[in-house]
Amino acid sequence: EQMYKVINPFSGRGEGEPLLAYEFEPDTKSEVLVDLQEYLLTSQIYHSFMDGAASEQSARMTAMENASKNAGEMIESLTLQYNRARQSRITTELIEIISGASALED
Repeated sequence: EQMYKVINPFSGRGEGEPLLAYEFEPDTKSEVLVDLQEYLLTSQIYHSFMDGAASEQSARMTAMENASKNAGEMIESLTLQYNRARQSRITTELIEIISGASALED
């Protein structure tokens, strides 16, 4: 489940006014609050980009892990197939040799 943060502008008057106990250096608090809101927005965008990059790397790692596992299974299957064919060829040659030797004895 993806959760998004909504960044609302700071607002309020009187007792509900944000950052009432602080003094600001430009004197206009609204300018500072606008700058702070822009900073929060850019921080959230940066966080989103970093989250996307981390997700991409995780997906790549998972894909490579699955590809390695599948390649290992394929190697095992092909090795088994090769060994069976080789064993069959050797068995056929031995039967031919034994049959030839039996024919010579008769």
